[in-house]
Amino acid sequence: MLIHPWDAGTTEQSLAYLKDNAFGHLIAAGRGRDVPVVVPTQFLLRDERTIWLHLARPNPIWPAIEENPAVLLSVAGPWTYVPGKWRAEGGSDPSLGVPTTYYSSVQVVCHAELVDDADEKLEILRAQLDDQEPGHGDPARMPRLLAGLRGLRLSVTEIRGKFKYDGHKDADHRERVAEGLAARRGPGDEAALRHLA
Repeated sequence: MLIHPWDAGTTEQSLAYLKDNAFGHLIAAGRGRDVPVVVPTQFLLRDERTIWLHLARPNPIWPAIEENPAVLLSVAGPWTYVPGKWRAEGGSDPSLGVPTTYYSSVQVVCHAELVDDADEKLEILRAQLDDQEPGHGDPARMPRLLAGLRGLRLSVTEIRGKFKYDGHKDADHRERVAEGLAARRGPGDEAALRHLA
């Protein structure tokens, strides 16, 4: 993705975003395919270089990962549309303002390791359940579930973070946009306001 210097997130910002937004699209290009395989999935950021997840055994992504273990995990949102009139330069005709979309996005390039060992799959499942639903119970008591999935350990090789909120504009400009967002209160506006602040 295109990342201008004023939109670039630090590694720390990007990792914090992944931790707070643990659902994205896992993309595997495979080899010699017309299009990559894209799978929406929940994941667990174990540490700054490791991501764990599991998917159903019949998932179409497995052959692509076996062909090429280099994968991309892409997470984006929330987003909000910013009308041109809010972004018009001070004192200029509001109809000449350039509209845009504010959003956050983090893409993580990873090396994927398939996990089929029952004990290792249990480790992934337990960690994910402990993160999302502490006290759920032991997935080892669900052998059918365990047999029906495969685990993935993703080793992070590159993190690209983009936080597009007019970081290159002056304080007056950003305040004007913030006033519009605060008055509108639409989907994604609250998240954009936090970034503008």
